[in-house]
Amino acid sequence: MKNIFIIGLVTMALAGCSLIKSEAISAPQVKSEVATLGQIETVIGLPIRPGNVMATSDGRVFSTVHPNDGEQGVQLFEVTGPNSYQPWPSNKFQSPKGQYGEATIDTPLGITKDNQGGLWIVDMGQHIGKTRVWGFDIATGTLISKIDIPTDIAPKNSFVQDLVVDRKNGWIYLADIPNPAIIAINMNTNEIRRFGNHVALQPEADAKIVINGVDIMLGGQPVNNGINPITMSADNNTIYFGAMNGRSWYSLDATLFRANASDEKIGKSIIRVGDKPVSDGATIDSHGNHYITNLNDNGVDVLDNKGQMTPLVRDSRFDWPDNVSLDTNGWLYVAVNQLHKTSQFTGTVDQGQPPYYIYRVWVGGR
Repeated sequence: MKNIFIIGLVTMALAGCSLIKSEAISAPQVKSEVATLGQIETVIGLPIRPGNVMATSDGRVFSTVHPNDGEQGVQLFEVTGPNSYQPWPSNKFQSPKGQYGEATIDTPLGITKDNQGGLWIVDMGQHIGKTRVWGFDIATGTLISKIDIPTDIAPKNSFVQDLVVDRKNGWIYLADIPNPAIIAINMNTNEIRRFGNHVALQPEADAKIVINGVDIMLGGQPVNNGINPITMSADNNTIYFGAMNGRSWYSLDATLFRANASDEKIGKSIIRVGDKPVSDGATIDSHGNHYITNLNDNGVDVLDNKGQMTPLVRDSRFDWPDNVSLDTNGWLYVAVNQLHKTSQFTGTVDQGQPPYYIYRVWVGGR
């Protein structure tokens, strides 16, 4: 039997979040011979909006808190039970309401893992005015690295929300939505560059966000976002990406960043590899299959390694599936947060109805 939750006793209370005492929690026993493709299970119901979720191979589940959910006093947490969570790696790194600074996490969203036991988040720094990347050791919670991105690379109007980390070669790649670009960080030299001005990074005119028959607006205009999902192949040599408001999934040669190639040469390496839905998150498995959230159809689609896209799941509970994360046991974790109901989108009050959820979907060994 595989545990998806860490056995723990939550004894702290943190203002702005509801921590529920957690005893030993075990996941339902799932046998591969009876699990069905697309089977959905609830991981946790939350009083706050999960931003992006990340699951480890040993069943630990982490999530950021979405910045659109306002000040909650916690920015990064670990799931400890079906209704409980705790700040991670500790209270030390959280920002209490109204208190933000250099030593604490500000407004994170993207979260990922590397191939050497590290957990990484992109922190948009909406209160302190600069984007940062944080890396922590998953086993110990120790800070690995904190990287400040200069404002000439990530200007104040940036929304750098997704990232992938190639710790083996020492590179981090991030997606900036409103100023569509890929930001590449050389962890060995601390050099940071911005690759933009390419049509593949831009939104597509016919890819509108329409959920349950309603056009989704932002600032009184239809949502029209560029590059958002970004993933990387198992060998770290290929970056995959697409626009949130886009129906094309692209690849580019990551080795060109490592070789300090020109923007022109990087741009010429971009290839359209297949279709994608209007989406907010994506991930890739070791076989080259892409799992991409489908905002308009309340679900997740799969673009397989042969270039064919098919639905994986359609479910009304997937009310804005924000991102996805694979463990190594056949489960795809999905953060669902009703993001389009936040005041930033409605222009009035928050229309979301908690609890918000992290689900997992059985994908098996595709």
